[in-house]
Amino acid sequence: MNKAVLLQKPFSISTIDSSLPSMGEEEVLFRVEYVGLCGTDLSSYKGTMPLVSYPRIPGHEIGAVIIDKGNKVPDEFRVGDRVTVNPYSSCGTCPACLAKRYNTCQFNQTMGVQRDGAMQQVFAAHYSKLYKSDKLSLQQLALVEPLSVGYHATERAAVTLADTVLVIGCGVIGIGAIVACVQKGATVIAADISDDKLSFLTQFGVEHLINTSKQDLLSRIDELTNSKGVNVVIEAVGSAATYQYCLQAVSFAGRVVAIGYAKEDILLNTSLIVRKELNIVGSRNALNEFKPVIQMLEEGRYPFDKLISKIYPLEKAGEAFDFWYHHPADVIKILIQLN
Repeated sequence: MNKAVLLQKPFSISTIDSSLPSMGEEEVLFRVEYVGLCGTDLSSYKGTMPLVSYPRIPGHEIGAVIIDKGNKVPDEFRVGDRVTVNPYSSCGTCPACLAKRYNTCQFNQTMGVQRDGAMQQVFAAHYSKLYKSDKLSLQQLALVEPLSVGYHATERAAVTLADTVLVIGCGVIGIGAIVACVQKGATVIAADISDDKLSFLTQFGVEHLINTSKQDLLSRIDELTNSKGVNVVIEAVGSAATYQYCLQAVSFAGRVVAIGYAKEDILLNTSLIVRKELNIVGSRNALNEFKPVIQMLEEGRYPFDKLISKIYPLEKAGEAFDFWYHHPADVIKILIQLN
């Protein structure tokens, strides 16, 4: 039998017996060991995620082991390999897909959101969606997807070693962006409302920290940049205030990258956009970042394991969601152990 976590409706989670998935000729069957909870999962739990329908098996941040494969799966994938999975789908024919930006396919269905996800003991996927590593642990593999989302934002911003980058929001997505910027040689300023999260980031090569609940963000940016502003701002919160900060903190001819989903429409100062001639881009999911993130994790320069705040067994998944809901400041990443 295949045990799974089912989000029946907002604030209602149960463990069910699900049927074993079928496996096609080009698919791989794998035993799911760890699944990370992401902000989308928490929004689905709270009933504030408009893209999810119920009931739904959540989960798309995966650390798994291959247990079987179809007869048309390439030899590079073997039974026993440790893998993670690209959880997005692409139609191949929409404008985004024709531009080879499959991460933002108009008809994307992310595992655990628009279709059932991997919070079940056995799962199947097309081999083209798999990334393997013989160096990373299964827990580390479950961190690859969220770190890749942050890494993708730095690609959208074309960050280089010449840049000073402000990252607003230091959850796992923000940390992915921060570490990618450090890897690229940029000067990084991290802003958040949690002292614990900010002090944690000193282990990842961040040069400047700003607690926006205690310090004036714009005054501090002026001090750090001689009133020039930062070259790049990456917004990983999704609030009206932080989006306003982006336009104010960024330099003339700067770049702003939007990751955070705001819960309401936001009025932006268009005169700043025009006068500064800003490049403002969205960043959704990840594209070609899984491999460089795996390589970054394999290098072991930073203590990525410390991103994991708690691990809950499958039977206590409801407790995991409830804890995160009531203690958001205490959580960077929660993993569910499936097997």
